[in-house]
Amino acid sequence: MTKMGTNSLSPFKLIVFLSMCMSQISEAQRGMSVSVFTVTSKSIVVRWTQVPGVHSYKVTATPKNAQVTPVFSQFNGAITIGSVIYLIPDTIYNMKVEAIDSNGLVLAQAEVLETTAPDVPSIDQAYSKLSNSITVEWNPVPGASAYTLRAEDGISVIETSVTGSPGTVSNLKPATQYIISVMSVNAGGRSQPSVPKKAKTVLSAPILHSSSPSNSSIVVTWEPVYMAVGYTFSIIQTKTGQRVNVNTSQTNITFTNLEPGTIYSIKGNAWDSSNTLGDDYTISQITRPEIPQNVQVSLNGRSVGAMVTWTSVEGADNFTAANWNGQNCSYSFPSPPSSTVNISCDITPLLCGQQYSITVVARNRAGPSQPSAPEKFLTFPCAPENITIEEPNPGNLTVSWIRVTYAEYYVAFVKSDDGIEEQCNTTQTRCEFHCLCGFTYFVSVFAYNSAGQSPIGNVLNYTTAPCCPGDVMPAFVSGDTLEITWSPVRGAEVYQTKAADGTSQIHCNDTATVCALSALQCNTRFSLVVTSCNEVRGCNTSCKTHYAETAPCSPEILSIAQASASSFNISWSTNNKEANYTVRALGMAESHTCRTSGRSCQITGLPCGSTYDVSAIAITSVGQSLPSYTRPLETGPCCPNNLTVTQATQAMTNVTWSTAKGAQSYITMLKSPRGEAKCHTLQTHCLLGCITCGTNYTVSLQAISGTGHMSECTFHGFSSSACCPSNVRLYRMSNNTIRVYWRSSGNLHNYTADLYGTSANYTCTPPQGLSSCDISEISCGDVYSVVVAPVSMDGSKVKFCPRKMYSVSCSGNNVGMVIYRGKRSVD
Repeated sequence: MTKMGTNSLSPFKLIVFLSMCMSQISEAQRGMSVSVFTVTSKSIVVRWTQVPGVHSYKVTATPKNAQVTPVFSQFNGAITIGSVIYLIPDTIYNMKVEAIDSNGLVLAQAEVLETTAPDVPSIDQAYSKLSNSITVEWNPVPGASAYTLRAEDGISVIETSVTGSPGTVSNLKPATQYIISVMSVNAGGRSQPSVPKKAKTVLSAPILHSSSPSNSSIVVTWEPVYMAVGYTFSIIQTKTGQRVNVNTSQTNITFTNLEPGTIYSIKGNAWDSSNTLGDDYTISQITRPEIPQNVQVSLNGRSVGAMVTWTSVEGADNFTAANWNGQNCSYSFPSPPSSTVNISCDITPLLCGQQYSITVVARNRAGPSQPSAPEKFLTFPCAPENITIEEPNPGNLTVSWIRVTYAEYYVAFVKSDDGIEEQCNTTQTRCEFHCLCGFTYFVSVFAYNSAGQSPIGNVLNYTTAPCCPGDVMPAFVSGDTLEITWSPVRGAEVYQTKAADGTSQIHCNDTATVCALSALQCNTRFSLVVTSCNEVRGCNTSCKTHYAETAPCSPEILSIAQASASSFNISWSTNNKEANYTVRALGMAESHTCRTSGRSCQITGLPCGSTYDVSAIAITSVGQSLPSYTRPLETGPCCPNNLTVTQATQAMTNVTWSTAKGAQSYITMLKSPRGEAKCHTLQTHCLLGCITCGTNYTVSLQAISGTGHMSECTFHGFSSSACCPSNVRLYRMSNNTIRVYWRSSGNLHNYTADLYGTSANYTCTPPQGLSSCDISEISCGDVYSVVVAPVSMDGSKVKFCPRKMYSVSCSGNNVGMVIYRGKRSVD
């Protein structure tokens, strides 16, 4: 037996010591907390937690930095909130709450520091300058760090925080009576509201809408303002500063005799029955501009259009010139000019052979001016129509058209695609030209009269018969595609390519000098013909035949069979006659290949936990095929490098292992003749339950990949600890001796019994096979936690056996009664 602690205390000292310990335990159990509920300038309300056995509570407020008598209040034991009044503003108090029993003894107490709010401010005046706010002035309060302004209209309450006087409370309603009060604020809270004052917000401003119906007048309208009996308006010319003031009780007003194209500033206020002006509202309005002057029209020689010029007028930022059929052009100033300038714009296109009447209107944001006097002019002749091109004989072109009204003569232009141009002047409706094969010609015809040249009409093109393409070069792209290139030829609009293998034919039409013939039979010889075509002359059928051979066909992987843990057999099918094959397994960081002229080969040296894409290609003297479709190859996942089994409780075991390459999930198993435990998880650890104590287990693990590949892994065995004993009891013996008794699990194990008390700890270990042991000279008057646990082969104790609590009383100087106090789990 091992004895810890001391037993030399006298009985009197021992009783005092135990009483002090029990008093500390009782006081800790009766601990309380206190918090501040509300604060004013002269009171603090606190809240506390209930204490068992309390008769009353005493709340004392003691100034921290002032020589003032503390103030206290007494409350019934059922109350958990109370206040102390008659305090000093802006003062730090220590708030102490004491829980007192019926004998006047303090059971528990708690304290908290709190500052009272500053003193109540006094308002000097409150007034409104804007319809949505009231400004307040007051005397500063010592100790206040901020102030809260409050405005009440009987329906809503609006508060605003400010740092000092004067302060403004906003977001108010116009023409409304408010009751205004001020509260001072510090870190402790805010004071009671000051003596209120009444203040009324002024009227809101009229929302003005303006327009200029003419170049000498402005009309202003607005909606009626609540509580307004009249309105005052000022109109100011921005250039000269000239001002006119007008009063009215209507909701509209017209200002006349104004300058054209001039900006005026208009300000309006509403006033109430006491002649108090409300907010003002200002708008800016420009009058319409004057009529444009000096309008002139000239024909534009570059197109069928007219250039209109005129002199600008003051205040106009946009001008529009329009003819009788709705065509127009406009001009806008990027910035207002400092003086009048000549400006112009083009109306285009105009109808040929017509007489037009054009007027000009000036505009600004107020609206348009009156139109100017009309100006008339005549346009150019129309372009010839129904132009036709014919080639009656090879090398000769005939161009013809119908006669144009008012045309005096015609000019026909014929331009070839190499840049050479010819023209023909005639009073007739027909011209003759020389042409070459394989060229494209562009033909245009103009009519002329005294006004000038007609607009350009339709530009026609004519293409002569194309020649055969030269430098035809076939080249293979893949097993089923050939790419053919050739040199361009004159007159060709489309190239037609044909490929034939004796049984079928493939066509390709394109405007480019390259064509890709796809969907061809791989490993096949083809005849190729390329011809040039255009829409007028068709295709040239006398072009030369060429020959080309396609690349070998792509293999098709038939199977991937695992030969061993690190090697796989790959087999494929193909219809190539003479070809060699290369098979590649491509992984994330490396690749493996095998080559053969047969139809299968083996890839070796593949590591565990890896995935590969497997493909094959065929190679002949022509080239190589496209790769086959890839097939996935996956090796089984690797086993973890290490695995650890640790017993957590009598019935639970914690198994951990290292990460296994290629594994997504794991199945961990512990097997014994008494049963097995299994866990399937995505983690590298698992908690296994239903473990039988004192049992040998075999440990195994299955590593599983994301696609279901599985590797079996076996690790060293595991033996669970001995079972915890049951029916643990404490019995009083003679001579201050305690016997610890238990019921063992049936196997021969060593056990150790531990008693943990507040003043001493004891341990006893009986010989193997016994289920009890005695502890002498034990200290009575204490509560002991008793743990009986088996001892492992290595001498360590099982740590998860439960504790039982026993109270050992004293009978004089000897051990008295032993009382069972309950059971708890191990700490």
